[in-house]
Amino acid sequence: MESLISQFTLLSDHALNEKNFDPSTIEDLMKLFEVEAYRSWAALELESHHEAEEAEIALEEAEEQLESAMEVAMNEFRRFEQEMERMVEEELNSLEAKAEGARKMGMLMEKVIDGIGIIELKCRTSKFGKQKSNFGSDPIRKLWEILS
Repeated sequence: MESLISQFTLLSDHALNEKNFDPSTIEDLMKLFEVEAYRSWAALELESHHEAEEAEIALEEAEEQLESAMEVAMNEFRRFEQEMERMVEEELNSLEAKAEGARKMGMLMEKVIDGIGIIELKCRTSKFGKQKSNFGSDPIRKLWEILS
């Protein structure tokens, strides 16, 4: 393009200085300018097309990486969720077992207290009531000391 501009400058100077100058030479030069402009435009069009293809490829690669990262994150979340569910179930089972043990212990203590009360009542009503009344209260105290 620069060489065409320098040729145009020379022809312009030549046209100003000579009376016998042929204007068709400038027309030929103008056609060369037009051809050069189309070449430049085609080169830019091709370059922009290549850049668009490269951008599309880069975008597809980024999408693949994002999908891969999301898949890894979801798998990790699923493993975490399963682990948490397992831990919650273990904790629930442990609490249920402790509650059942406490319920059984309460029932046993109730039976023991009822049994001691019956024994104490029998002792008080018997002819040896005063002597054996301490028999009933000592086991209750010992039981509460053990449980405390």
